[in-house]
Formats: sequence, C-alpha cells, structure tokens
Amino acid sequence: MDLAALAFGAHADDVELACGGTLIALAVLGHKTGVIVLTRGEMATRGSPETRAREFGEAAAIMGLAVHHMVDIPDARVEATWTNKLKIVEALRTFRPRIVFAPYWVDRHPDHEQTSHLVRQAAYLAGLKKIETGQPVFRPHKVIFYQSRFEFTPSFIVDISNSHERKMKAILAYGSQFHSKDQSEPEEETLIARPEFLDNIETRDKRYGASIGVKYGEPFLVCEAIKLKDPVEFFGSDG
Repeated sequence: MDLAALAFGAHADDVELACGGTLIALAVLGHKTGVIVLTRGEMATRGSPETRAREFGEAAAIMGLAVHHMVDIPDARVEATWTNKLKIVEALRTFRPRIVFAPYWVDRHPDHEQTSHLVRQAAYLAGLKKIETGQPVFRPHKVIFYQSRFEFTPSFIVDISNSHERKMKAILAYGSQFHSKDQSEPEEETLIARPEFLDNIETRDKRYGASIGVKYGEPFLVCEAIKLKDPVEFFGSDG
C-alpha cells in the first residue's frame, strides 16, 4: 500500500496529540494516511497494553486512517539499534509513504527522542538496496518533525481549523490516559491526566492558528530548505 503520509509515535496517543489534526485534514483531502506506534505502552502508569491497543484502533477510525499498526519495541527502551532500524525500514518499504512525520528530537521523554532519531535514520536506510528485507527499496521524500513537549521555530504551520474537533475526539478515545470526573484516579498522577492538560492542547493549537490567521494550527519542522517553484503563487494564495 502506498501512503501519502505516515506518522510515527513512541506510544499510542503521541501522534494524535501532536499532529492528529493534520492527518485528519489530509484524509479529508483524499490522501491515504497511517500511524505506526513503536511500543505497546506496557510501562505506562495508566491503562494496560490491551486497553491502549483498543483505544488506538478507536482513534484510528475517528481519524480516517488507512493504516494503524503497533511495533513490538519494549516501552521505555526505544533505542536506535540496528534491529529496531530494520523494523522501521520494513514498515517504510511496506507502506511507502511520500512523507513521514516523526517527533521533534528534543523531548522530556527518552522514548520520544529516540523515536525521532530512529525514524530519521531508518528513512535513509530504507533507500539502500544492499539492505535486504525481501522488499523493494523505498525512501520517503521528506521526514517532517512534529512538536510534542518542547517548542521549536516552525518551518510551516498547517491550518487544522476544520479538523480540530475530530482531533480532540481522537484524543479522547484514550479514556484510560486522561482526566475524567467519572473515573477514579491512580495514586500517581501523570502529566496528561491533569484536568488542565486538554485545555493546554487546545490553547497551543489556537496560538499556532493565530500566528497564521486561522482558528487552529499545528507546527512542523524540516531540516532542509523548502523548495518553491513559484513564490508568487505560494505566498499570494489564500493559504
């Protein structure tokens, strides 16, 4: 299957929180999209791996994903090893995405940082024909980094005004992870289980939307210069 965009996250809900609105917007435009999660979340304070997998499937349906898949890398032990690189190479050669989304390489959670390095390196290796996986070689056109905890100066911001409501529904599919008045809280409170966390996500999306003159936006970073053929058309358009 050839995808237009494939997003990688260390844990189920990472992608939805950071760039779920963009994936939904792409699906609405007719693009095939997918999410690959590297771990099953077995080390998380809240929820079991089985619960997280079920919630991942519910969120995928809300987002209109063509593909959602969990890799068997141990939670809290995501590392850019050769074995793990080959797992990502195989996924890239299977789904052949034109663009790949990965977390920004500076983050509070080591798994997020390692996922960034792992996906970036594997995206290059997937194009080397002497790395044999029994699949045709393939290299994505671009690796694009999404923002999690720490901010960066965006290369571009995507208008998600029309998909923000569905993004929040996809996030709320992870009922085991977020604060609820009807749910007994574990003794150890997590960052995302705080009552104000979801408000913070909405505030962040509003702030980035305001910076491009729309209601909601999601920021992205690319390492390379962005090529334009017609800057007059690009900068003169309504977008």
